[in-house]
Amino acid sequence: MSITAERKQELIKEFAVKTDDTGSPEVQVAILSERIANLTEHLKTHVKDFHSRRGLLTMVGQRRRLLDYIKRKEAKRYEALVERLGLRR
Repeated sequence: MSITAERKQELIKEFAVKTDDTGSPEVQVAILSERIANLTEHLKTHVKDFHSRRGLLTMVGQRRRLLDYIKRKEAKRYEALVERLGLRR
């Protein structure tokens, strides 16, 4: 369900704004998106896992707040990030 350390490092390298960047909103959104995708696949097979479903909804809300923050600060960064991640909004 969770992502491996190697995959997390790949996401950090891919979405980092500058070198040694691990906490920028872009990196956080990318990691959350990966975790959301993995948990969504888990919930397709384990339909009654309500505890994980609650965690999924928490992660989706956190990603939404981060995306709103990016959109409020710089709309172009937001649009580029949504395009790169393939999100609907």
